[in-house]
Amino acid sequence: MADRVTVIGWDGSPLTDAARSALSAATLVAGAAHHLALPEIPGTAERVRLGSPALAARRIAAHRGTAVVLADGDPGFFGVVRTLRAPEFGLEVEVVPAVSSVAAAFARAGMPWDDAQVVVAHPRTLRRAVNVCRAHSKVAVLTAPGAGPAELGLLLDGVHRTFVICEELGTEREQVSVVTSDKAADHTWRDPNVVIVIGGPVPGAEDGGWIAGRDPGAGPRGWTQPAEVYGDGLGEGETDLLRAAQLARLGPRVGDLVWDIGCGSGAFATEAARGGAAVIAVDQDAEACARTEAAARRFGVHLQIVRGTAPHVLENLPEPDVVRVGGGGAVVVSAVADRRPQRIVAHAVNRDVAELVGRDLTEHGYRVECALLQSVELDTRAWTETERSVAFLLTGVLPDRAP
Repeated sequence: MADRVTVIGWDGSPLTDAARSALSAATLVAGAAHHLALPEIPGTAERVRLGSPALAARRIAAHRGTAVVLADGDPGFFGVVRTLRAPEFGLEVEVVPAVSSVAAAFARAGMPWDDAQVVVAHPRTLRRAVNVCRAHSKVAVLTAPGAGPAELGLLLDGVHRTFVICEELGTEREQVSVVTSDKAADHTWRDPNVVIVIGGPVPGAEDGGWIAGRDPGAGPRGWTQPAEVYGDGLGEGETDLLRAAQLARLGPRVGDLVWDIGCGSGAFATEAARGGAAVIAVDQDAEACARTEAAARRFGVHLQIVRGTAPHVLENLPEPDVVRVGGGGAVVVSAVADRRPQRIVAHAVNRDVAELVGRDLTEHGYRVECALLQSVELDTRAWTETERSVAFLLTGVLPDRAP
């Protein structure tokens, strides 16, 4: 086992005295090609090209001597330190940090970043990273080959964003470019790079806020808001308690893409977006689309609004994680189930429609739950009934994609 492992962050600046001292004593040095070319590395040290961090960690664990790992930026921020600290390697790690690539990218852009979301995009997580860019005003994306600016731009089709692309930070080839998201695929970008994704007004507090990223306390408290907040546009499937039940069953979260089909007043779409999910709101009615846009603007959330008739309008939409079907009945539910989202919720006003929707979901391989929800509003001065609503709530969960 290595006697000592020092991880040195490198941001293009001259190495610190601590970093130089560690390198001078190293008998094994691991890093990328540009790290291994540094003149401070002893000529007698074994050099390991850092491709897979796990393979490098095994090599270091088997080494008898002093090891140094060189990594770009702050190696403790989405970096190699996490792998080296894994219990199976048994390594004691000392870290000499540098400026993270995210901090450097925002510095080049001259922007604060305590209000930014930070995500890592590689081919396996690219879609979720894109969904964060759909839902939030300021996002830093740490990219990878096959999941870079071009791929981000292609998957953001229909959503306008501005990209600040920082290539090879800290090197002689460093370059910063500003393009719109629809133009990113027209260029070839050098790795590694960081993409700052900006869209719409970026909310900010005069004192800088109190938490990094999006303030979870912004806006009114509660999963759902009272009907009067959305004016007179609420339909039969948009009552407060039904919306709360739909949100609870779907559980939209950061990184998810939600379809809200038959968005009506925009109440459900807005409330799903307030939780951090990306939302595409669909309705055939122009007034419903306008109400939804106004609701999103009022609560300061980002939505993509698509006007059209389901199920045909759904064909070209990106893949959803969870879907609320607020209108269209069994035909739309069937079309949605063909796209295989993790969860689908729908409502029905009578048992016959509920059975039809439930049977269709079952035939598509979904596990179906159904509850009869009854909501009665009371005037507490006289404890008399003022309004009553009844609906069947159906939930389809795809077992092979749960939770």
